[in-house]
Amino acid sequence: MPPYWLMKTEPSAYSFERLHQERTTPWTGVRNFQARNNMMEMRLGDLGLFYHSSIAEPAAVGICEVVKTAYPDFTQFDRGGEYFDGRARPDKPIWYMVDVAYLEAFDNPVTLARMRAEPRLVGMALLRRGQRLSVQPVMPHEWKIVLELSKSPSG
Repeated sequence: MPPYWLMKTEPSAYSFERLHQERTTPWTGVRNFQARNNMMEMRLGDLGLFYHSSIAEPAAVGICEVVKTAYPDFTQFDRGGEYFDGRARPDKPIWYMVDVAYLEAFDNPVTLARMRAEPRLVGMALLRRGQRLSVQPVMPHEWKIVLELSKSPSG
């Protein structure tokens, strides 16, 4: 069974609907060392929960798949860009990204509130106090529970 991940993004920056239209995207702009290290652990075929954050009801909205393993994030070299890092050099990059592809949308988005209310998810990284990583691991049992929740309406 492949490892599982949670890929967090604000829909105004990059939405799951946009991934559906584009089919694949590079996961650029990650500027946290642990999140970067998590991406460097990813392998082809790993699956991720696509998670919309910084909205009224944050939620896992679907599934994406890693289709290209870690390689240098080109945005670190763009001097005029939001993610430029003057310490990075093409021969010595600091930041990496993976490419992900759209797999499927959930019938029922699994909200943060619903995950918090699920006792079987008590240890999930996303639910830990202060957890803000944009790329984080999901344990196999957590993955199964979130998929189960996505099959039934909340309430």
